[in-house]
Amino acid sequence: MTERRILGLSDLRVAPLCLGGNVFGWTADKTQSFAVLDAYVSGGGNFIDTSDSYMNYFDGNEPGQSETIIGDWLAARRNRDDVVVATKVGDHPQYMGLAPSNITAAVEESLRRLRTDYIDLYYTHFDRDESIPVDEIITALDDLVQAGKVRAIAASNISPERLSASLAFSDREGLARYVALQPQYNLVSRDTYEGARREVVRREGLACVPYFALASGFLTGKYRPGERVENVRNVPGLAGGYADTERGVKVLDALEQVATARGVEMATVALAWLLRQPTVTALIASARTVEQLPALLAAQDLHLSDTELLTLTTASS
Repeated sequence: MTERRILGLSDLRVAPLCLGGNVFGWTADKTQSFAVLDAYVSGGGNFIDTSDSYMNYFDGNEPGQSETIIGDWLAARRNRDDVVVATKVGDHPQYMGLAPSNITAAVEESLRRLRTDYIDLYYTHFDRDESIPVDEIITALDDLVQAGKVRAIAASNISPERLSASLAFSDREGLARYVALQPQYNLVSRDTYEGARREVVRREGLACVPYFALASGFLTGKYRPGERVENVRNVPGLAGGYADTERGVKVLDALEQVATARGVEMATVALAWLLRQPTVTALIASARTVEQLPALLAAQDLHLSDTELLTLTTASS
């Protein structure tokens, strides 16, 4: 059986590889999405991540379509209690921001789309408006926990100061407490997490569950300097944005070196490195097709040597 890790101070036990649901309904239609979800669970996975806004920012998509596909799959497979479902609030165009009224309304819509009466892990997606007191946000989230609609709460894009303040309020008032942080973190994007955010996570006993673990596909090795890949992700700010940076080139070279020596794919090595980083409990990676899954799942069993870890860490510094 695939290893299960305890998520922070919660009672949630999750696989180290969390399947990202951002592609569902976007680059993977419903049939493909069902196939990927089936293969992930068959491969030992039990942790699925989505959002009420996926993938609203790309033409032809509507917010919540990922949740809807996951909800249809859960209903069809009748396996709700076997899967840890994480979704997010605060980025849906109708419920933008973390005002308590948005949180209260948005959770009902997520529950409806997911076809369930509880969410295992509920993230605040973006803490864009810092004029909203963390006290109000935490109190609204605690109400959901007390009502049985949410099992545990977490935060995604948030400053270390607001994260610390949220935790302090929860402790002071005896309310639900964030159990995890979901930051952007990977071999070519380390600076925003390694530092103050990681220190809060370490000090407070949170789990780190990074998104963009493969840098939107860049760390698979298919995006190279000077090469044009016809893919929706090959745009500035996504995978294509790393190809022409010095760090990106060095990281790809190091990944290729380790992957060739181990006889595995570069994606497997990149994820294995991330799973060995301090405070990381699980990581999020997406698969558009069933064929992409084995390389992701294999990272859970790839134990890199200290020398290999140093090679990768140095290249990404």
